[in-house]
Amino acid sequence: MDTALPQDPAQQKAGDDLQMALGFPYACHFVNHVNSRGIWFGDNPLLFSLPLLMMQLSFITIITRSIHLLLKPFGQPSIVSQILGGVILGPSILGHNSVFASKVFPTRGRTVLDTLSVFGFMLFIFLIGVKMDPTMVLKSGRKALAIGVLGFFVPYALAGVAALIINQCFSLDHDVTSILPLIVALQSMTSFPVIACFLTELKILNSEIGRLASSSSIICDVLHWSILSLRFVSKVATEKSVTSSIGSFLSSALLITVIVFGIRPAALWAIRHTPEGKPVKEIYIFFFLVALMGCGLMGEVIGLSALVASFILGLVIPDGPPLGAALVERLDCFVSVLLMPIFFTTCGLNTDVFAIQKLMNAGVILLVVFVSFVGKIIGTILPPLFCRMPFRDALSLALIMNSKGILELAMLSNWKKDKVMNEECFAIMIISVVVVTGVISPLVKSLYDPSKRFIAYKRRTVQHSKRGEELCILACIHSQDNVKTIISLLNATNPTTDSPMNLFVLHLVKLMGRSSSLLVAHRPREKPSLYPTQSEQIFNSFRKFEERSRGAVMVHCFKGVSPYATMHNDVCSLALEKRTCIVIIPFHRQRINGERIEAPYVFRNLNKNVLEKAPCSVAILIDCGNRKKGSSAMAEPSSYQVAVLFFGGADDREAVALAGRMSEHPNVNLTLIRFSSLNEIVGGTDRSKMLDAETLGEFRLNTLHNEQVSYQEEAVTDIASVLAVTRPMENTCDLVMVGRSHGQSQFMSELTKYSEHRELGTVGEVLVTTYSKGSKASVLVVQQQTRIWGLLDPEESLHLRRVNL
Repeated sequence: MDTALPQDPAQQKAGDDLQMALGFPYACHFVNHVNSRGIWFGDNPLLFSLPLLMMQLSFITIITRSIHLLLKPFGQPSIVSQILGGVILGPSILGHNSVFASKVFPTRGRTVLDTLSVFGFMLFIFLIGVKMDPTMVLKSGRKALAIGVLGFFVPYALAGVAALIINQCFSLDHDVTSILPLIVALQSMTSFPVIACFLTELKILNSEIGRLASSSSIICDVLHWSILSLRFVSKVATEKSVTSSIGSFLSSALLITVIVFGIRPAALWAIRHTPEGKPVKEIYIFFFLVALMGCGLMGEVIGLSALVASFILGLVIPDGPPLGAALVERLDCFVSVLLMPIFFTTCGLNTDVFAIQKLMNAGVILLVVFVSFVGKIIGTILPPLFCRMPFRDALSLALIMNSKGILELAMLSNWKKDKVMNEECFAIMIISVVVVTGVISPLVKSLYDPSKRFIAYKRRTVQHSKRGEELCILACIHSQDNVKTIISLLNATNPTTDSPMNLFVLHLVKLMGRSSSLLVAHRPREKPSLYPTQSEQIFNSFRKFEERSRGAVMVHCFKGVSPYATMHNDVCSLALEKRTCIVIIPFHRQRINGERIEAPYVFRNLNKNVLEKAPCSVAILIDCGNRKKGSSAMAEPSSYQVAVLFFGGADDREAVALAGRMSEHPNVNLTLIRFSSLNEIVGGTDRSKMLDAETLGEFRLNTLHNEQVSYQEEAVTDIASVLAVTRPMENTCDLVMVGRSHGQSQFMSELTKYSEHRELGTVGEVLVTTYSKGSKASVLVVQQQTRIWGLLDPEESLHLRRVNL
């Protein structure tokens, strides 16, 4: 209603009488009062919509961020702080003061805020549909299917029986008895969007539990929404006329048909006309955003709801690059940073804890919630335990499946708006959501650590691999630029039919435009494409390497799609599953046309996590070379110059073991340089020094008659003398190898001032830092396996001791 704002009690009373006469609430507001001229011209800025909105957003941001900073050390997710922020600003605390409520969140100002929150939720639902892969329902294994089915029906049955018994035994308010069936259904659901956000925040999206929870939640979602759809159809058929029912069904079917058979082909066409690696054209983005608004409008017109129409539209757009990722990239920041906090806060603003008047009602609702919680624990935990999953992991999965979030809040808000749920029940349910989510998050963090399963039970190193056995290697690839150097390194390790190489190639791809991570074996197309994807180009290069090896190399290709923060889980889990002896991963800093390029922190963090958690040895390959791109990566070099720097320690011994394999290659010329000093060059035990001497003696004995191998000893006194030996190698060698870690000594302490990146170790960082523009050499920094049950010291024997887990 566009009218003047009442200014005195008489006008206010007249407004109240009109509201009672009309039978529905309304708010009066000024016409064309958007911008304020300022207080110096007599305007009250809070009577204008734009200044009022900016003040509300400021309060929301400050309060929610402050609470998040306070609760973050306790492992609380952001949704808890955002809801609590709304509760603090609402009638429960600050809004209980009538002056604060009328000035900061007046009724006329809430309309704009509520509209923004619902619009943000519509965009969020659309993005969830874009990120979601509907085919996951068909791809789910038996374990995920069992968890999804039992995780829905067991709590549904138990909570339903509990609600029935409570209704029979107690005399409850009608508002409570009518809402109990809805609470049972709400508590039984496990929403995929909520689970995906929860797993991402816990950084376990691509862990074993994360993938299982994602697949199971989709099954649970399908069951829940199927039951709701049946209820909706039944309600429309019984409460509406035949004409209305038929019209609603046909119009909904027509809209879905247009989306599936009209917009989806357009999305596939746009994907086909977007070359890989190229940005999606602006006109395509514009078209699908207009389609989103149009479908949302039609959903509201026919009564299907803009939310449902947006979700269906998102589902038909293929997830991931290029189109899905482009839409997510354009909208995600705006939605998640600005609009969604408004949605969570409005839920808190609508919560009035003073509306809870009867403890009996609160006790009944919370009892049903608790029974459903226990039922979901039981239904979710049984299938994993039957499949011999560790109890802690199974319990963590059950807790994750109990988490609540945005969809539950949206349903509660909708029930309150439609007068299905009163203020008291709404407040009780909001409190239950906050408590359950707040308890689950720290429990899961304390119970589940994905890296614990990466600890091997035996030595998996190059040094402890027997000659004549196949050497299992995992090569990680970020882009096509990494392929040439890694293939050259692999070829230099001298795979033969007598000592073959089992090579696993993992293409690491950043998760974009999809909610679930992916780690799958690559299946070649039946007919080669004229426009192969980046993964196919990478895998084709390694397939050619396999063909050229004539049976000495067996290549297995995998693709991992995950967030950078948890990408190491894919690397470590594949290394553990395939029992590899060493993981080769590119360094984050590369030289392109001689220019040194610093990549983002995420690559450094990936390397750091792989070094800390890998179940085998790790080698970081730094491509410092400036070779011409015209030379083919497949062409085997006539001569490959390798230098090994030996200071002492387990990592240097691993580098020597790898060099021992290279020494047998007919085209490899290898030089082993042992550094010594009058003072102790590296720290270490007597046993470590004895193993160093044994390793060097064995290497010299095995290469005694090999003219392509040379051994040198260099006495050094300071950093300058080390650089005098290593600097010429940047132009004479193709590869320089060195161990990552060395025992602490005064000599090594002098080298630490050159260290910028701890993942390379002291000597490795010195090499990479000092090699100049145009350097020919690449550097391989080797770390021997550090994580093994019962092995407290890398210098100990490879025989295992019994460990009490």
